[in-house]
Amino acid sequence: MLKKPTNELMDALTRNSSIDSYLNKEKEFLIDMSVSEMLGFLLQEKNLQKSAVIKKAQLNEIYGYQIFAGKRMPSRDKLIALAFGMELSLEETQQLLKYAGFSPLYPKSDRDSIIIWSLLHHLDVIRTNECLFDHSVATL
Repeated sequence: MLKKPTNELMDALTRNSSIDSYLNKEKEFLIDMSVSEMLGFLLQEKNLQKSAVIKKAQLNEIYGYQIFAGKRMPSRDKLIALAFGMELSLEETQQLLKYAGFSPLYPKSDRDSIIIWSLLHHLDVIRTNECLFDHSVATL
């Protein structure tokens, strides 16, 4: 998957007088896959196994496989748990959330701040949930 900064795509979109021209020119940089396909792409890119990711994410095994198969759409929290299971960086997690149509982690939110801090310090989902619980906010 080729990457182009969002602001460059926005500039190109603003400059183009035709949507067809924009779509044809920038096609290779546009994301055109489902959330399950994006998760599969990340698995392949990071050489991970579904079973290991689901276990590390602390998800029910059947539910986890349904997400990867595209039969279930994960909630924002379950997607964040999968990000922990895949050991994604903060940037990768933010991109995954935005791609799935969820708001990115917001540092002005107590709960999101704890999750951001946990990602930056490479905590696993169990330790992150403990930290969330200790601060009286909802766990993943």
